[in-house]
Amino acid sequence: MADHTNVSADLIWELVRPNNSYLVKRKSGGGAQFSKDPLNLVNKHSRKYDGFLNEKAVGIHPAEKGGVTLTTKKTKHHNRPAANKNEVTWGANKSGPKIYKGIVNYTAKQHYRADLRQEAVARASAIRKSQLPKKDRPEKKLRGSKAKAAAEKD
Repeated sequence: MADHTNVSADLIWELVRPNNSYLVKRKSGGGAQFSKDPLNLVNKHSRKYDGFLNEKAVGIHPAEKGGVTLTTKKTKHHNRPAANKNEVTWGANKSGPKIYKGIVNYTAKQHYRADLRQEAVARASAIRKSQLPKKDRPEKKLRGSKAKAAAEKD
C-alpha cells in the first residue's frame, strides 16, 4: 500500500488512521486503540508498528504444532496478497535462543527494519512461554509447631 509513488505513506496513514479494518477501539482504559493487524508486533495502533502501511513489516505467530512462525512482507507484489508474504517456521523442538537468533539474523540479512527486531524477539519469547505446559503448584508446607499440631488434630 505504501508503494504508490504519487501518494506518501504519511498521507495514507492520516486517511486510514481514524477508521480501518484492523482498528479496535476501547472506551475503557482512557479510549485505548489497538490493532488486529497480523504484521503488527505489539498490537498498538500507531504508524510505526502498522504492518499494512509499511513496505517492510514483520509478524510473529504461533505455529500449528508448537513453535513460532515469522511472517515478513515482501516489497514486490504489493497488489497480490498471496505472493506478498514470506513465512519461516521454527518447530517446537528448537530451543528459544536458536529461534531468537534466527529471527534477528533473518530480519538483518533481508534488511528489514532494525527498530522492530527487539519487539519481534519479545513476541516470540512470549509465544514460546505460552506454549510451555503449566506446572502444578507444590503443596504448601506447614510452618511452626502450632500449625503442625493443629494439622495432626484434624
